[in-house]
Parts: sequence; C-alpha cells; structure tokens
Amino acid sequence: MKSINLKEKYELVSGYWHPHQIGVVDNMQVLLAKLKGEFVWHSHVNEDELFQIVKGTLHMQFRDRTEIVKQGEIIIIPKGVEHCPMTKDDEEVHVMLFEKLSTSHTGNVQDEKTQTNYPEI
Repeated sequence: MKSINLKEKYELVSGYWHPHQIGVVDNMQVLLAKLKGEFVWHSHVNEDELFQIVKGTLHMQFRDRTEIVKQGEIIIIPKGVEHCPMTKDDEEVHVMLFEKLSTSHTGNVQDEKTQTNYPEI
C-alpha cells in the first residue's frame, strides 16, 4: 500500500482517450485519461461509469442534452445510457474513471479510438 501521486501519474499517460490503470478496488478499476476533442457515441449495457474531472471542463453529450462537468465535479453515467464525451476549444481535460473491470472502452462500438488494453502505471 502506497499513496498515489496523481500529478506524477498523469505525466505517464500517453495520448488522448487512452485510459491507464492506477489501481483496482474489488472488481472496479481506477483509470486516468487525458481527453481532447470528441470521443465516440457509445453505451455500456451492463456497467455504470463514473467520471471525475481533475483538470479542465468536460462536455458530456447525451442524445437530448449536453451536461457540462467542471474541474472538481463528477458525473455518473448509468448503464445503457448512450453518451459521447468531448472537450472544446482544443482544451486538454484530465479525468479519473471508476468502472468495473469488465467495462469495454466503447461498449459494443468499434472505432479507431477503441482501446482494449489499459496500461498499468
């Protein structure tokens, strides 16, 4: 058991939209990611997903609205809800994600941004 320095860990995160695992709590993984631009419309059939905004502002798009999530805030996406995270004005946003180990990066959608491996840092 050691404390985890998030600033140091974010320096190890390479690329955008590619989560890196910093820990596991029971069957939940804790991931760090850097985001820039627009992601992929997708949903997770069997898993909820929690985004904590560590730096910047995330625009979480839903089919009927966009929720603005600021630094220091969280948003929980219930299972089955289609969503598409994005950033604006070329801003780099840092997020911490909490999700089940079984969660597929882009649900049932396959895209060039889809990741199947989350490096441990």
